[in-house]
Amino acid sequence: TNSLTMIWKLFKNLSEDQQRYEKQLIFENPTFVKLCQQLLRDARRMTRRDLVFSLHAVVNLGVPQNTLLVQTLVRVCQEKLNQLDNRCISVLATTLAGLDKDKNVSALQAGLQLLVEQRIPSIRDIFILQNLMKCLGKDVPAFLKKKLEMAVLKEIDHLTFPNALRMFLALVAMNYCSIPILHACSKKIQENVHDVSFRHLILILEACYSLQYRNVKLFAALADYANSTACLWDKRQIMLFLSAFETVGFQPSELMDFFAEKVTEDPEFLNLKNLLIVLRVYSRLNYIPRGQKHLFFETLHNCLNKYLPQISNTELLKAVYSLCMLGYLPHRALDELLQKDSRDELLLSDDLYKEQKEVMLRSVKACMELDSPSFTKPAFVLTENSSSLVSLNLRKAQEALIELLGDENMFQQNVQLPYKYHIDFEIRMDSDRKKVLPISATDDRADSSVQRLAFLFVPLSAFCVGTTHPQGKLAMKKRHLNKLGYHVILVLNRKFQEMTNEGAVEFLKEKIYSENAFPVSEVTVQDSN
Repeated sequence: TNSLTMIWKLFKNLSEDQQRYEKQLIFENPTFVKLCQQLLRDARRMTRRDLVFSLHAVVNLGVPQNTLLVQTLVRVCQEKLNQLDNRCISVLATTLAGLDKDKNVSALQAGLQLLVEQRIPSIRDIFILQNLMKCLGKDVPAFLKKKLEMAVLKEIDHLTFPNALRMFLALVAMNYCSIPILHACSKKIQENVHDVSFRHLILILEACYSLQYRNVKLFAALADYANSTACLWDKRQIMLFLSAFETVGFQPSELMDFFAEKVTEDPEFLNLKNLLIVLRVYSRLNYIPRGQKHLFFETLHNCLNKYLPQISNTELLKAVYSLCMLGYLPHRALDELLQKDSRDELLLSDDLYKEQKEVMLRSVKACMELDSPSFTKPAFVLTENSSSLVSLNLRKAQEALIELLGDENMFQQNVQLPYKYHIDFEIRMDSDRKKVLPISATDDRADSSVQRLAFLFVPLSAFCVGTTHPQGKLAMKKRHLNKLGYHVILVLNRKFQEMTNEGAVEFLKEKIYSENAFPVSEVTVQDSN
């Protein structure tokens, strides 16, 4: 066992190429063959520790799973399972996580799961607990995940910084979002943020995305650390970091300004793949770099033009859509995209993303019209009531408006506009914003003195985390509704639902009769956890 373990320790520190070469030498060495034969003979007489560590070593050295040696060790582990101590259980769980499921492995995994359930109260080592969480994986029953969570929380005061990093990954492996554990890990990471490697920065953000965990303080701490060290990173690292932030919906504005400056200084860095990532990040987070808007857009536009001869239609649509979402029209790329052949190929394809492509193409066309410098606000916008019924999550708003305005005829609900835009409620007022006008009295009038208010009740996910800054799609919709003559009022639906009925009426009254329709409700946006 000591020989095999030492071979494995030396082997795992080699590069991938060296490992391939050394593995061949090891397997061809007659002494290694004799060592394996002796291990096969003595398997049932070995101590529990030697048995488990030997299996761990031979599996990680690449001895095939279907060999008599591996299958025998697996069966003997099953026979001696109840004799294993907690450390051996942890090592065995790690080993089984690297094996494919077969009859013997599945039986041992099932027995190990039962044993872990019995042993959890006696396990006081956080390292062992997180290793079990990671290795048992997402197929563990919910009750066992809860037991493991409670065991970790009992020992959470002993959580170290390295364990905090590993715990994030363990929870991802188990597909279990434990808010108390994640908060404790986040706090430990924030305290030691200057010791976090670049790789772990990315892994933490990827874990937050997988677990749908939003912690503004953690994200801000990671962003501040990145700001202080960005001068030591290459452009690809900053781009990957920004991309990871984009997946969780957090906008690190200072870092995005810094990166935009680097891109304009050296646009050659932007190959097609990198260009698409940068466009996606800035458009989804709805961020235009301060003081360099025109130069940044021109740089991205020129790069896109360079790749037009080789870009696929789908990639072209994504690139154009991103620029249009930010309010910039890349004319040459638009001409290329809207050519009949390109458009037909996009819309006639049978892939899973056909509907998404249709929506993107429709948005691009809306941008071409509404964001064009030649577009003028229409005197009259044709609207359509799609239904008199409102969804359950808007029922409270409907009732509050009826109570406030006294009549359903004083507002419209489920309003469909040109360009496939939809608003939840529309209210029409006089030019002084003092009086609400009946919908029927203004329906057929192109009266510039009538002010139109569009209420959009939106989820928290439509904003960048921890702010009331709308993400790309919502920002584009708001911009276009403004072009159509609407004052847009964004309301965080979850916070609105938490208000009392009286509070909801007062809130809407303030929004309707205020001199300026605020761009977003004043309900404080907090960490969604």
